[in-house]
Amino acid sequence: MTKLKAGDKAPNFSAQDEQGNTISLSDYKGKKLVVFFYPKASTPTCTTEACNLRDNYKDLQDKGYEILGVSADSAKRQSNFKNKYNFPYPLLADEDKEVIKAFGVWGEKKFMGRTFDGIHRMTFVIDENGVIEKVIDKVKAKIHTEQILE
Repeated sequence: MTKLKAGDKAPNFSAQDEQGNTISLSDYKGKKLVVFFYPKASTPTCTTEACNLRDNYKDLQDKGYEILGVSADSAKRQSNFKNKYNFPYPLLADEDKEVIKAFGVWGEKKFMGRTFDGIHRMTFVIDENGVIEKVIDKVKAKIHTEQILE
């Protein structure tokens, strides 16, 4: 796993969101961007995390942040997730894991005694110039917005 850290240039990416629109890092030039990676749409912790960001979306926008969610789910699954919970931000359907691997969030995980490869729940806060300001690798789903803003 590539370990990106604060001060690194964010990987340039292009991928399709849940509606088939191509979204790139360059679309956010001049804006602060929160990119949150989550293992699977519509699972309990991922839903809690995404809903926390939804519920605090206006506060984040007032502070100049845009939000982008990323998982390896299909566009249909991402679309269902977004529509069910009314997320106001795009969700990338990174099925080929290009964005996931570019940010270094794909790797070995352990869960219930099993070891497997998967997406690590991580968030990257990127400044207006495309530089990573903060990496949150111990995401607390219920208070994720506080972690971003602290």
